[in-house]
Amino acid sequence: MSFSVKPVLTGEKTLLRPFTEDDVPVMTEILGDPEVLRLTGSPDEEFGPERLRSWYGTRNEQPDRLDLGVVDRATGELVGEVVLFEWDRHNRNCVFRILIGPRGRNRGLGTEATRLIVGHAFGQLALHRVSLLVFAFNPRARRAYEKAGFVAEGVERQTLLHDGEWIDAVRMSVLAHEWTARRGHPAVSSTAR
Repeated sequence: MSFSVKPVLTGEKTLLRPFTEDDVPVMTEILGDPEVLRLTGSPDEEFGPERLRSWYGTRNEQPDRLDLGVVDRATGELVGEVVLFEWDRHNRNCVFRILIGPRGRNRGLGTEATRLIVGHAFGQLALHRVSLLVFAFNPRARRAYEKAGFVAEGVERQTLLHDGEWIDAVRMSVLAHEWTARRGHPAVSSTAR
């Protein structure tokens, strides 16, 4: 199990790949999008090209996390990122996050990118658990996570102060045996047939 290897993962709609210096202008644009800032709970601050160049320029050197760019295969355009981080080696778990910019939304790219990176987490990294937090005002992301097999575990109350209002976050996770049984698809109840 190693986060040092930065793979290329290919799906039908998306390609996940290590970041390059050429990605900085696109990520600067994506991280400046008000919707990305709101849905990720990021502060309203200018990241700036130099700060992002420093950040993305070191992602491939990190032995304890995996940051990959999400590329739309139809256009070849970088549209976001997926990250496995907060790796707990002993307990074989980590946290997942994703962000998709305006040019990648509403086409299933996020759902497929989630399935690709989580499949890699279980299949190649031999993790036992992958978790995430999703803010209550982001039902689109929660549906995408549920489509990829994540299950809600509980609510972290009033975890984000946004525009003067406290926002809850839902903790979700998927376990290795769940992933193996469903390959990143939600459980189907007997009444849904």
